Amino acid sequence: MTSLTPPPGKLGLPILGETLSFLRDPDFAQKRHQQYGPIFKTHLLGNPTVFLKGPEANGFVLTHENQYFVVSWPPSVKKLLGPLSLALQTGAVHVQRRKLMAQAFQPRALADYIPAMAAISDQYLKRWAALETFTWYPELRNYTFDIAGKLLIGLDQASKTDLGHWFETWCEGLFSLPLQLPWTRFGKAYRCREQLLNGLEALIRQRRQQGDQDNDALGVLLRARDEDGQQLELEELKDQVLLLLFAGHETLTSALASFCLLLAQHPMVKARARAEQSRFVGAPLTLETLKQMTYLEQVLKEVLRCVAPVGGGFRQVLEPCEFGGFLIPKGWSVLYEISLTHQDSALFSAPEQFDPERFSPERAEDKGKPFSHVPFGGGLRECLGKEFARLEMKLFAAKLLQGYDWSLLPQDLTLVMVPTPHPKEGLKVRFHREPIQGIQG
Repeated sequence: MTSLTPPPGKLGLPILGETLSFLRDPDFAQKRHQQYGPIFKTHLLGNPTVFLKGPEANGFVLTHENQYFVVSWPPSVKKLLGPLSLALQTGAVHVQRRKLMAQAFQPRALADYIPAMAAISDQYLKRWAALETFTWYPELRNYTFDIAGKLLIGLDQASKTDLGHWFETWCEGLFSLPLQLPWTRFGKAYRCREQLLNGLEALIRQRRQQGDQDNDALGVLLRARDEDGQQLELEELKDQVLLLLFAGHETLTSALASFCLLLAQHPMVKARARAEQSRFVGAPLTLETLKQMTYLEQVLKEVLRCVAPVGGGFRQVLEPCEFGGFLIPKGWSVLYEISLTHQDSALFSAPEQFDPERFSPERAEDKGKPFSHVPFGGGLRECLGKEFARLEMKLFAAKLLQGYDWSLLPQDLTLVMVPTPHPKEGLKVRFHREPIQGIQG
């Protein structure tokens, strides 16, 4: 390995490197791949960083956790998530905590979440129909936060609480330069983290006093015991709950907004999805009926391929290793790329086209190579709430398609990529009630 050299690329300015270009230019990686090939080096957020794309690269990074790589986040994210968050835990502690938190996302728990999820969906859909024209993205943020608040910590109308307002400011600072000054995005976000933790502490103490029996995620965590029979400490509980709220809100909002946008742009796909839903009108929404919506499943997979809510993942290099004929030095960062893998024409035919049929059993383009379609990551750190997210997306989509229709108003539909992809002008739509007829017999 000593004869190998790091990948081509440039490290940019001292300290800053190419951070500003990375944050501002949505085609940052694409341009450099065109120049340097599938692997290049740069300098981001204080660290030399290697970008890798393609299924083999994804597999290499995701299957060598704790051997060559350990999870890493930009400094701003680390400070705002908190040191006890599952996202930052590693090794045996991470494995054990993950097992414990996964109890909140088992099939039985998910089935219990459906009635509340459906009720909140109905409230929002009726309200949107009454509004007729509105900007959808901020509404979707409130919708997913209300569901996360209710199902994860038992809070009604969470988006209207102080917790909801602090959370929005906290999210805005996640991918920013970590300058802790009162007027910077990071400074404001850090102040909101303190307020969020105080609010969560009050909630946790109250629930503990009541001898908590609730079936939300917090209830599961309050009852959980580790292998030594110990409860989670208060400080860790606060960090873990904050992570769950983030995971159940930010990326899901992005995915739902992309679904609404892409179906408005592809009326044939929308019509076919609505036709499938006519078989389910009046049927109770259960895990079983949702599983039978096979075309909708293909549509949602294609939405996550076209606009991956998480564009890639950072790791820190524990040991020097070799990939693609280049040395990846110890102490550097790597970024495995989800979005650019999903746009690879060697894996997906005409990747620029929105084509749910690519996920049909006949074509199954995601099955050609492992780690080709990885919207939820993979390996030891695959998204813990993956099934929760898939359930919420499918339930929302089914209710929307069965009872409503929508069209886009004139606007700039460019996607802003940070912290997660969303339409620049917030997705302005005309929205109305339009129930589909059920198939009889």
